[in-house]
Amino acid sequence: MGKTTSVVTVAAAMAEMGLRVLVVDLDAQACATFSLGIDPEDLQRDVRAVLVDGTEAAELIIRTDEGIDLLPASIGLADADAALASTKGRELAVRKALKPLQSEYDWILLDCAPSLGIVTIGALIAAHAVAIPLQCETLSHRGVGQLLQSIEEVRNYVNPKLKIAGIIPTQYDGRTLHARAVLSDLPERYKVTVLPAIHRSIRFAEAPAVGRTVLSTAPNSVGARDYRALAQALVDQGS
Repeated sequence: MGKTTSVVTVAAAMAEMGLRVLVVDLDAQACATFSLGIDPEDLQRDVRAVLVDGTEAAELIIRTDEGIDLLPASIGLADADAALASTKGRELAVRKALKPLQSEYDWILLDCAPSLGIVTIGALIAAHAVAIPLQCETLSHRGVGQLLQSIEEVRNYVNPKLKIAGIIPTQYDGRTLHARAVLSDLPERYKVTVLPAIHRSIRFAEAPAVGRTVLSTAPNSVGARDYRALAQALVDQGS
């Protein structure tokens, strides 16, 4: 669904705007960590130590070449849900971990796993808003309804301030009737804001290989332009 690319590239665009930005990698696949030039296998500790062991998040933050701070992940995060399952207040672990950092950053962006486990639900409880990347293909709609339902439950029971920032249409190819039809259907289908679309580009696949975002590897590309527009739209929402 382009979630990691969207998180790290929006973060880079916000950093270009002079904002203080932290990316928190909450996915055991650690794609955000890798995409920002950090090899997860080289890490002695990661975000799991913060959520499960009570390590201060500030101790593990890494400054990246994109001007973004990163709280990294590794495969060690894979058992975090099981480790948290028997702990009191497990759903609040992410909020508790990030609270001391809020005054240090203008934006904290959370890259969550696609599954709705304890850590992901904890991220929804900690968050002020959720942006949902969605490929402009019919099959990509699967799972969005469940996510929207989970967001509504979190809003009703734990975090009433949680809002949906909108859907981010990714892999958009305006030359095809199918992509245009999917894009035009989004507002009516989900009744949420549709954020600036991200056009399909090979540049997105090339950038993580060198641990950078498309804003560094192809700053004048259509993809870089799209993500700068998306970052501006999110900043405008939050201002």
